[in-house]
Amino acid sequence: MDTSRRFSVPPDIDSEVARALREDVGSGDVTARLVPADELVSGEVVTREDAVLCGAPWADATFRQLDPRIALDWHAADGDAVRADETVFSLRGPARPILTGERTALNFLQLLSGVATAARRFVQAVEGTGCTILDTRKTLPGLRAAQKYAVRCGGARNHRMGLHDMILIKENHIASAGSIGAAVAAARRTDRPLQVEVEVENLSELEEALTADPDIIMLDNFDLSRLAAAVARARASRPAVKLEASGGASLETVRAIAATGVDFVSVGGLTKHVHAVDLSMRLAFSRPRTT
Repeated sequence: MDTSRRFSVPPDIDSEVARALREDVGSGDVTARLVPADELVSGEVVTREDAVLCGAPWADATFRQLDPRIALDWHAADGDAVRADETVFSLRGPARPILTGERTALNFLQLLSGVATAARRFVQAVEGTGCTILDTRKTLPGLRAAQKYAVRCGGARNHRMGLHDMILIKENHIASAGSIGAAVAAARRTDRPLQVEVEVENLSELEEALTADPDIIMLDNFDLSRLAAAVARARASRPAVKLEASGGASLETVRAIAATGVDFVSVGGLTKHVHAVDLSMRLAFSRPRTT
């Protein structure tokens, strides 16, 4: 099942998997050596809970790097909803490399499915409001592209990938520049045509930001009444500016936040507070017969 046709797959999957295998296997899987070299195995990976699947390309790469004779047959694709006790994929091949790769493959699948599942729940919570759920840079070191891919599989959108593809002016940048206006003006003078976002912490700073006219204004830790007031003021003054609510959004509160009229709600917990989906690999061994 070709997931790349549905979502843009990160280019560094092979290197991520190679690093994970080096970390786990080290100088060799000493336990797998207890299994005869010619032993064959078939099996399946089953989810023990409802989830959104994500991570198939990483699982494929894990077993491909260990032994290209291992065959995986996917019963669901990244972005698909799967139900408890459903088979996610079947596999067959030499027993030793399958046992060696089991934990690495499941680690990727469990983590990324957890991110995708959380993203899907937030997206569903704001459905019909016109608001978009965004992720943040609060990702596991070295796995940002993977986690942001999982966010997309869950139906949410990526904020900036890093410090290089968007200008986000926060309080320390403002302190250095002297004012919100000065910081935005400096951002507009850079030689790259990047989007400019500025963070504000109160309605007074919002007024400064509206005068400076960035592309996006982040409303940081505003309560619902201040969010509504900020939306009303911005729509009257700068209808084109986009508004992002940031800070403290949960599944219980996000719909009320979205209902204030903000364009985006950013949720760091999508990638920071990950509940790994419970997956299990079940194997059946069959040594080849000798004549």
